Amino acid sequence: MKKIGEYTCRGRVTRNTTHRITLFDGRFDTGYKVTSFYVLPEDPTVAAEDVTGVLATEPGAATLDWNLGDQRQIAWAGNKSDSSSSTQMTVIDPDNFIVEDLFFFGDNPFGSTSRVNYMITMEKYETSDWRGA
Repeated sequence: MKKIGEYTCRGRVTRNTTHRITLFDGRFDTGYKVTSFYVLPEDPTVAAEDVTGVLATEPGAATLDWNLGDQRQIAWAGNKSDSSSSTQMTVIDPDNFIVEDLFFFGDNPFGSTSRVNYMITMEKYETSDWRGA
């Protein structure tokens, strides 16, 4: 595989929803590798503003349930914050590779706000058709 670029996407979505991140360029000889993934609360000054997120290669796998046995889920993140500090945790499958689109699910189960912020950094690669198909 040959690295041909980098891409960062970020946004804010309504909690407990799945959001499609369009990556597919119509070619099966390019793909992306997630290198970093963060979820952040809408208001970091509010106590108990905990947020979680999942990245998946199919919409049906982008859910509240973290299932490391599901090969469609490729990254998991959480951010626990209170009014004075914040702790971020991220796990990314080192073998992840996305050829088509990416799906983000974010939740803020105990927070006072209804949205979740995210930021994802990826590397873009040129590869053989057989890997992407």
